[in-house]
Amino acid sequence: MILVGGEALVDLVPAESAAPGELAPLLPRLGGGPLNVAVTLGRLGVPVRFLSRISTDSFGDALIDRLRVSQVDTVLVQRGGEPTTLAVVGLAEDGSARYSFHVAETADRLVVDPGELPADVRAVSLGTLSLVLEPGATTYETVLRRASAAGCLVALDPNVRADLVPDPAAYRARFRSWLPDVGLLKASDDDVRWLAEGADPMTAVRGWLAEGPAAVVLTRGSAGLTALTGRGEWVEVPPCPVFVVDTIGAGDTVQGALLAWLHQRDALSVDAVRDLDAEAWREALSFAAAAAAVTCSRAGAEPPYAAELRHLGYCPGDRR
Repeated sequence: MILVGGEALVDLVPAESAAPGELAPLLPRLGGGPLNVAVTLGRLGVPVRFLSRISTDSFGDALIDRLRVSQVDTVLVQRGGEPTTLAVVGLAEDGSARYSFHVAETADRLVVDPGELPADVRAVSLGTLSLVLEPGATTYETVLRRASAAGCLVALDPNVRADLVPDPAAYRARFRSWLPDVGLLKASDDDVRWLAEGADPMTAVRGWLAEGPAAVVLTRGSAGLTALTGRGEWVEVPPCPVFVVDTIGAGDTVQGALLAWLHQRDALSVDAVRDLDAEAWREALSFAAAAAAVTCSRAGAEPPYAAELRHLGYCPGDRR
């Protein structure tokens, strides 16, 4: 079982066109980085459980339905009367997304410590707004350290939203404090540039690997995916060719697909991740790139189902 913790929210995505001088209608899409990771895992057939606090409003009910139809266990989901977090999305011509968030007194940041993790949990995935917005950030940090102490593989995707970080220096220090407890770190090029504060990205990533993670995976947009393995090797794969509708949820899909691949290979442990060789990482990254390409081919965060990837010739653990 993989436990995913963090926010579930609604993305307000502009419709395709609007008259000059007019705003396009905003279409609600269910999302949030951690929720997208959980949905990806569920759709890929991996046992997954979600930890969050979700509103009892109509958006919250829809988020619960999305989790359940995607085969995500919701037993650890808390409900509350606070509103659902909203993210207003702006799309560039290349489909890349920028966000403005409405997070004041919303449900997901008020999550309560669930206590000891269930015995069937082998890995925990955390990240995005949930590790920034208090008081929830402290709760999820407690879960992160508890999972590490229990021998679980901790996967971290900081997915930095700089506009919401009240004290950048404090957050960067907090991020570094997590690294000894992290087994798999996934970050975008933009995350690395912001977290490294102008330092050479490759030097920064090597430094982070030395502080704890068994491997670091970088999402690099049109440059594809790169991993720095526990053996100190750089492994790169190109992106899969696709007509990009938008990039919403692409990085989250990568996180979920990597964890699905590790689950299929029975490699959900720090030692197993550290021991993966370059060829294994090439397989894992290729699978994750294919999954992300499907997400990018449709509007909003809509990760693929296992059958879709099998149709394309990709399965977790396949040699390519």
